[in-house]
Amino acid sequence: MKKIYSVLVENRAGVLAKVAGLFSRRNFNIDSLVVGETDAHDVSCMTIVSSGDERTIEQIEKQLNKKLDVIKVKTFREADAIDRELMLVKVKYNKTNRRDIMENCEICHARIVDMSRGYMMIQICDTTEKVELFLQVLKGISIVEVARTGTVALQKCRENER
Repeated sequence: MKKIYSVLVENRAGVLAKVAGLFSRRNFNIDSLVVGETDAHDVSCMTIVSSGDERTIEQIEKQLNKKLDVIKVKTFREADAIDRELMLVKVKYNKTNRRDIMENCEICHARIVDMSRGYMMIQICDTTEKVELFLQVLKGISIVEVARTGTVALQKCRENER
C-alpha cells in the first residue's frame, strides 16, 4: 500500500536529516521525497511517498508526529490527492527522429524548453505514471540526461473546506 505524507516542518537546518534518519533507523522505505518552503518562510512542506503494509504506514505517521520540528502531519491515499512530478530530459535528435519526438511531446503534453543543433531539452509535468510512460517512449531515442523531481501532492478539494 502506498501513502502520501504531507508534513509541515520548521524551516531550519537539520530537520530533513532528522526525518530521513527516522525512516532509516526504522527501516522504512521512501519512494519519493520533496521539500519546499511554504507561503510562510519559517515553515517547509515535506511531501513523502512511502509504501508498506498497514502497520508500517501507521507507524510512519506516529513516528513523524513525535518529532519536535514537525508542526503537522497529513496523510492521504493517492486516490485522494492530486500529485505531480516534473522531469527534464535532454535528448539527441537528428532529421529522421525530430518529428517523432515533437509528436510524442504533443501527445504527452510535454514541452520542448531548449533546443540547439542536435539536442533538445523536454519538460513534462504530470503524474508519476505518465512521466514514466513518456520516459519509456523516449527510450528508443538517444537520451543524454534525465532529471526528475519527486512527487508533490495536495489533498483534493472538499466541499466543507474553509
